Amino acid sequence: MNAESILLLMTVGLFAGMLSGLVGVGGGIIIVPALVFFLGFTQLQAQGTSLGLLLLPVGVFAVMNYYKAGHIDFKVVGVMSIAFVAGGWIGSKLALRLDQDTVKKIFAIVLFYTAFRLLHWDMAVVKWVRGWFG
Repeated sequence: MNAESILLLMTVGLFAGMLSGLVGVGGGIIIVPALVFFLGFTQLQAQGTSLGLLLLPVGVFAVMNYYKAGHIDFKVVGVMSIAFVAGGWIGSKLALRLDQDTVKKIFAIVLFYTAFRLLHWDMAVVKWVRGWFG
């Protein structure tokens, strides 16, 4: 694992931790897509690694299944865990300073963005928006 990968993993972990603390999302919404889009993981590798990060007590049996199938990178789990904890603390501090409507809007934007990217609709949406305002 090179320095660039570690920095990227720390950034994803920090961002996921912040969003987890801010709006209660993290693994499936942030970490899985980030590992697929930015680090070239397969969907199964990303899911297994995300579960490894969130292992106890939530996904211990799911992690065992992904581990047996070879879909968990424990180096990634270790690096991201550190940043995720820090990000969770930062995100929760931020969430507690914002009004609930703002937090709900941030949550909705994260969900929409992730859904569009996973469906490969991101460029179609940009073109549609430009059509309305351009």
